[in-house]
Amino acid sequence: MPATQKEMQDARLPLGYRDFCADLLIPLNKCRSETYYLPFKCQDERHVYEKCQYDE
Repeated sequence: MPATQKEMQDARLPLGYRDFCADLLIPLNKCRSETYYLPFKCQDERHVYEKCQYDE
């Protein structure tokens, strides 16, 4: 389900990232901030987001 404008504003997504895959980027950014951007902690979320970007 696509993210709403309100959800994207609350997540402070830059305008360039407010696209079809924004609903996947919000939990990815949350995971990244909670794990201090350790690259191996949010692999599943990152791969799902990158696949969405590739398909789009």
